[in-house]
Amino acid sequence: MSARAGVRLAVDVGEARVGLAATDPDALVATPVMTLRRSASGSDQRMLIKIAVDRAAKVIYVGLPLSLSGAETASTQAAREYAEDLVRALAEAELEAEIRLVDERLTTVSASEKMRASGRKAKDQREAIDQAAAVEILNHALETRAALGTEPGQPVFPSS
Repeated sequence: MSARAGVRLAVDVGEARVGLAATDPDALVATPVMTLRRSASGSDQRMLIKIAVDRAAKVIYVGLPLSLSGAETASTQAAREYAEDLVRALAEAELEAEIRLVDERLTTVSASEKMRASGRKAKDQREAIDQAAAVEILNHALETRAALGTEPGQPVFPSS
C-alpha cells in the first residue's frame, strides 16, 4: 500500500495509561493529544475510537514494546491484544483506518530525557510522558514512512 495523506494517531499502551498523539491532516507534524486511563470497561478504547472518528484517522500506530534485543515480552503481547481490540472497535465504528504495530524501543526513555532536559520534574511527568512517548512513536513512524514511501509497521487484521 502506498502512503496516503490523512491523520495518523499513535498510541503508547501502558498498564495504567495510554498516551495518544496525532498528526495534522497532511501527516507532517505530530502533537500530543491526551493520556487515557486504562479501563477494564474499555472506556479508554471508546475514547480513542471517538477521537479517531472525529479526526477521520487513516492509520493508528500502536507502539510495540520489544526488548532491546528485539525479543517479545509480556508488554509486547499486551500491546498486540490492545491493537486487536482496536481493530474490532474500529470495525464496529465503521471507520476504515489501518492499525499498525510499530517498534517503540526507547521511546519512553527518549521522551523522558527530553522532558527532563526541558526542566519538568519526574513526578510532574507521568501523564505527559505517555503523550510524549506517543509523539516519539508517531515521529518515528512518519520518518520511516517518508523514507520508504509506505506505511511502517505490521498491519493488524481482525481475528476470525
